[in-house]
Amino acid sequence: MTAARPQPIPPSPPSAAPAKRWVYVIPVAAIMYMLAYLDRNNVSVILPYMHGDLALSNADQGLVGGVFFVGYVFLQIPAAILAQRWSARKTVLILMVAWGLAASLSGLVQTKSQFYVARFVLGFFEGGVWPAVLILLASWFPLRERARANALWMACLPLSSVFMAPLSGWMLDHAGWRWVLVLQGVPPLVWAVVWWFAVTDRPAQARWISRAEAEHVARSIAADEAAKPAAGSGSYLDAVRQKSVLVLIGVYFFWITGFYGFNLWLPSVIKELTHDGSSTEVGLLTAVPFTVALVVMIANAAWSDRTGRRRRAVAVPLVVGIAALLLGQAVDGALPRMLLLCVTAAAVYAPYGPFWAIPGQLLRFEVVAVAMGLINALGNLGGFAGPYLVGWLTDATGSSVTGFAVLSGFLAVAVALVTLGLRTGTRPVRQPSEPVVEGA
Repeated sequence: MTAARPQPIPPSPPSAAPAKRWVYVIPVAAIMYMLAYLDRNNVSVILPYMHGDLALSNADQGLVGGVFFVGYVFLQIPAAILAQRWSARKTVLILMVAWGLAASLSGLVQTKSQFYVARFVLGFFEGGVWPAVLILLASWFPLRERARANALWMACLPLSSVFMAPLSGWMLDHAGWRWVLVLQGVPPLVWAVVWWFAVTDRPAQARWISRAEAEHVARSIAADEAAKPAAGSGSYLDAVRQKSVLVLIGVYFFWITGFYGFNLWLPSVIKELTHDGSSTEVGLLTAVPFTVALVVMIANAAWSDRTGRRRRAVAVPLVVGIAALLLGQAVDGALPRMLLLCVTAAAVYAPYGPFWAIPGQLLRFEVVAVAMGLINALGNLGGFAGPYLVGWLTDATGSSVTGFAVLSGFLAVAVALVTLGLRTGTRPVRQPSEPVVEGA
């Protein structure tokens, strides 16, 4: 009697695959965008200490912060398409070098108009980086991990402020604002070398991951794609025509209006609380709300991936932010106001990971690039509206109270849109060992 032939045991997913992806891909991308965010937001620390240079009113300062986002619109969709069809790695590399040079040159401006142009150009080159990296992450992390991957990468936003606000403050105490802008444009040029050698577009191209591990990632992402509804003819217009994309644009615009309106003016509010403290002191205190935001942002993304409740992970923090913004204008005392600034910062940063997991959950890969580019492009126009609105209202009323109250109204519209206008009908494909999660 012939012994039964043993059946091969199907290979289990390699345990090293997830760990290596988190260690290799996320940190390099996060540091890259930390540098971008530094060059974007360093003016928020610099503006209160320009001491009349370039003769900027409050409205002018808001315009300096906001005109960046006018330039930011133009490369969103082209860069997303290049990242998808050509190479996210090469697209980001080119933009990194260009924005680093633009950031350094902004320190050489001599007039208000030149400052506006410099900020516009900086926004133009930075604009394509965000959607290109989202395309990159979509090739490395399946949907069940996407909010955490997004949040850990996007943790560079508050983390940049944690480190860079004190650094910018310290630099201002030892050099003029022009030198701060010039010197802070250099690190992206250095990091471009690291990016080129450390990043690949897909797991199959990486030297540090085994073929079995790369195939495991590819199978997981393919399963996600198969579970999504068909994208019509597969053209980019199919993404634009979807109601969910239009709703996401609206949510992002109203949220980002409040987000950047708060961010740009935070150092000025803290400077007022410290009774015109030194730039180093203001920079250190500005880092505190962003440290709180970093922790809450990652925790909220982990909860979103665990439960699948994307909409709730976006809406609830924004409701908390509305309450904190309004209460902050009504209370007196440096400590209570500082605590409310921390709550507000955590609330406006917390939705990032879950929000950017939604497009990939709704749309197939062939159209998600243009959808994310469009959402980011039009939504980030709120980055122009928020800072300028607060500055203009401060000039008009002599107080920032009205401006921050209006920002609360914008956040309320975002909450209404994400709660009533959005249905995330596709859940991340789970592994056999994972529990079933409820709908979003």
